[in-house]
Amino acid sequence: MKIFSGRANPTTGAVEWVEEDAHYDFHQEIARSSYADMLHDRDRNEKYYMGIRTAVGRVKARGQKAIVLDIGTGTGLLSMMAVNAGADFCYGIEVFKPMADVAVKIVEKNGFSDKIKIINKHSTEVTVGPDGDIKSRANILVTELFDTELIGEGALPSYEHAHKHLMQEEWEAVPHRATIYAQLVESKRMWSWNKLVPFRVCCKTRNYEKTIVPFSAMEKCPGAPSVYDIQLNQVPQSDFKLLSDVMTMFRVDFSKPVSSNPGSNSVPFKPVTSGKAQVILSWWDVDMDPSGTIKCTMEPYWVSSTPNNALWRDHWMQCVYFLPEEEPIVQGESMCLTAHHDDYCLWYSIHRVRGGEEVAAVERPVCRCWAHMLWNRPRFGELNDQQRMDQYTQALEKVLKSDSVCLCISDGSVLPVLAHCLGVDQVFTVEISSMSHSLMEKIFRANHLEDKVKVIEKRPELLTPEDLENKKVSVFIGEPFFTTSLLPWHNLYFWYARTAVDGHLINNATILPQSACLYAMVVEFKDLWRIRSPCGTCEGFDVSPMDEMIKHSLNFRESQEAEPHPLWEYPCRSLSEPKKIMTFDFRQVVPNQSLSTEGSLKLIRDGTSHGAVLWMEYHLTDEISVSIGLVQILNEKGDCQWNPHRKQAVYFFRSILEPEAISTCPTVVTYSIEFNTKKGELSMDYKFLE
Repeated sequence: MKIFSGRANPTTGAVEWVEEDAHYDFHQEIARSSYADMLHDRDRNEKYYMGIRTAVGRVKARGQKAIVLDIGTGTGLLSMMAVNAGADFCYGIEVFKPMADVAVKIVEKNGFSDKIKIINKHSTEVTVGPDGDIKSRANILVTELFDTELIGEGALPSYEHAHKHLMQEEWEAVPHRATIYAQLVESKRMWSWNKLVPFRVCCKTRNYEKTIVPFSAMEKCPGAPSVYDIQLNQVPQSDFKLLSDVMTMFRVDFSKPVSSNPGSNSVPFKPVTSGKAQVILSWWDVDMDPSGTIKCTMEPYWVSSTPNNALWRDHWMQCVYFLPEEEPIVQGESMCLTAHHDDYCLWYSIHRVRGGEEVAAVERPVCRCWAHMLWNRPRFGELNDQQRMDQYTQALEKVLKSDSVCLCISDGSVLPVLAHCLGVDQVFTVEISSMSHSLMEKIFRANHLEDKVKVIEKRPELLTPEDLENKKVSVFIGEPFFTTSLLPWHNLYFWYARTAVDGHLINNATILPQSACLYAMVVEFKDLWRIRSPCGTCEGFDVSPMDEMIKHSLNFRESQEAEPHPLWEYPCRSLSEPKKIMTFDFRQVVPNQSLSTEGSLKLIRDGTSHGAVLWMEYHLTDEISVSIGLVQILNEKGDCQWNPHRKQAVYFFRSILEPEAISTCPTVVTYSIEFNTKKGELSMDYKFLE
């Protein structure tokens, strides 16, 4: 069965109707999931297996049958562990139908069909009784309902319901308990992910300097309610200052009734050093047994007893929370950190301790300035990057004149501010979104520019001469940045916008950036390859049906495209030199015919070729360029430094999915790349050569 699916093309801006398989969304979910990453997590798997064995042993020691309820069974791995450990019967609950179907196949393939029943329901819909989904209540609860924040996937409501309706009066739980930890830090880098800070505009030719400030509501806004989950192990300790010791904020015992009601817990502390309280770094661990001897932890490197061997996981990382406002604190003063939670998320507040004063409830943070709803964390960091801002200022200074008519098209860009500060009186900027329009007007008003920069809320192709006050544009600018962009070439929407407004430009108008180059490089990932590598067997169980399901889903259209990843979080080595493979000339309109290129990447270092990384470099002028990908290759080993504000595109080679596809060690990767200008899509094919 086929269905028509409508979607906005992020590159061309057009809305397209495409005929898709009825299960298209399922295939996308499977292809882009990290199921393989979880199964490759040996520490997780071993600890679960140990915890399950001890739980089954405790039940058996009481002379009871071991009846296991496995909520969120996924592949059925934990259910099979339970039966192998001696459980009499196991019910595996899985709400995602494709995964439930695969779990049935895996259970059958491993010979456990008589001991494991897979139920394709949400656990809150499961019925108990002779005619129900499960014949009787269970006495062992096994779950893997956790995300980086621990409770973000609805763990608390699921546990609450299971305890009330699906478990016996006396039960065992694996994991047995979870503990959430927090540490207060000052970090200029991390704070730049949360607030727009004042930045400096310097014009050397005019001997002029101005500081651009955010509006007051933005400074006081509590920010986005969502946690920022990242690989904290890739953030050097020089980027933050520890203001407190590690604090235990919550401890949840899963073998007892759990409540999903909102709650809070306050922990008194004394700062270990003075500074600005800005950011809470948080992580959790789980004890698989009551004694706490079987522990699985997400602790970052600076807390670990083996900091050079911190475990890598992509399904569970660490959390960054932002305080509503930064607050100066003094070493040794009495403070209190409070963790608040509802049924799905956590947030933090801090206050000074005053005798007998109770901690006031703090509502879940809600963005009131709109910036946090429009800009993600990396975008805040990009706008706060003074060095990047200086590059754009220098480039604009070279092309702008006092009588220039300047038009900017980029989402939520401060380039119009730079243009005015550099002496241009006629500045227009296009904001397609009404929310972005309102936000930018507030920023302009805070800097007394409301009558200096005209905001036009229209799509570029709908601009009229009246919108531009019947003036022809002499300088067309953009970063470019668009909120709908995921892959580097999606920002080529700037090129399509430039083409749409071509009739409003003077002959030989200046375009900034004047062009973009697409680069490619073959890399070996330290860890990221795990999310796409087949598992085969896991803890002795054959899970190959899952590998086959993922491989099948990868055959669907968008699943074959590159994946966006912030590579500053995922270390890799370059195995080839970076190579410029395609150029897009913004000074010309988008051509009707597709752009294509062929070539090769010679492998100059030993290693495993996991994939090709692609990124853009924008040439603002002949002399000034901005890369949103590779910053530099750091050493002879090929370790890479990447732009921290944008995601790069990764084409994982099929050799990850089919290791037998390469029988010899390749020395060259040949490629064929096409950019379909009508569809705004980029495709890549490749071959390995000896």
